[in-house]
Amino acid sequence: MNNTINVSIDCVPAALREFFAEHSTIALAFSGGTDSSYLLYAAKACGANVHAYYVSTPFQPQFELDDAKLLAESLHADMTVLPFDVLTDKVVKSNPKDRCYYCKNQVFGGILKAAKEDGFTEIMDGTNASDDAGDRPGMRALKEMKVLSPLRLSGITKTALREYSRNAGLFTWNKPAYACLATRVPSGISIEASVLKDVEWAEKSLSDLGFRDFRVRVYPDPAAADLKADAPWCAKLQLTEDMIPKLMEQRKEICALLKQRFTDVTLDLVARTPSM
Repeated sequence: MNNTINVSIDCVPAALREFFAEHSTIALAFSGGTDSSYLLYAAKACGANVHAYYVSTPFQPQFELDDAKLLAESLHADMTVLPFDVLTDKVVKSNPKDRCYYCKNQVFGGILKAAKEDGFTEIMDGTNASDDAGDRPGMRALKEMKVLSPLRLSGITKTALREYSRNAGLFTWNKPAYACLATRVPSGISIEASVLKDVEWAEKSLSDLGFRDFRVRVYPDPAAADLKADAPWCAKLQLTEDMIPKLMEQRKEICALLKQRFTDVTLDLVARTPSM
């Protein structure tokens, strides 16, 4: 089966064309999501010398890596997978409110090192104009490390980005936004690789049942005296309003399924806002 995507500069807005004319050799922090996938497409369409770097950590589920590989292959783009255990960083593992700052420093530091060894001195990411920069820790880290964000610089919003992606024939055009698995653990609670695996399993299980755009958040079982690596966790489902009736219809099946890994299963009654 031929999965090749034919790139066309017609699917790239003028502002991005100008960016790649000025930055014709550049590395890409690649996640396989909608934003960085389109950015890889645009770079290829503009004839840039681009190399994608996917950092594989316990914070990313397997499907993200699978999507990234498929997209890169379909564009005949160079891609390197960098295995990296961010949980070896004690600060990241302790999960403070600004965990993302320390994690981004680790991840992008790894990309910068690998990119430099491959001859790339500039790096870009998929932050778009709809992303709220504010004082977000992750954004602060990117600024300090001089990571370029051409979608944001070009004023390309998430809505426009999806339209460009759809016109380009990218399967990622309507892919829901996906935050890393570490966001499922409450701030201040140490992150264990084992519970991230359980979250990944739970979210895949629900996806296989037809659920979409949801989160399985976790919290320590209140009945447990101490939270150790093998201590019990509870699951809290966060769904969009249109998914709640489906959950009620399959409530017993889902509870039985998730209790294979979690001691209790609860529902967040504040409906989740659909991802852009």
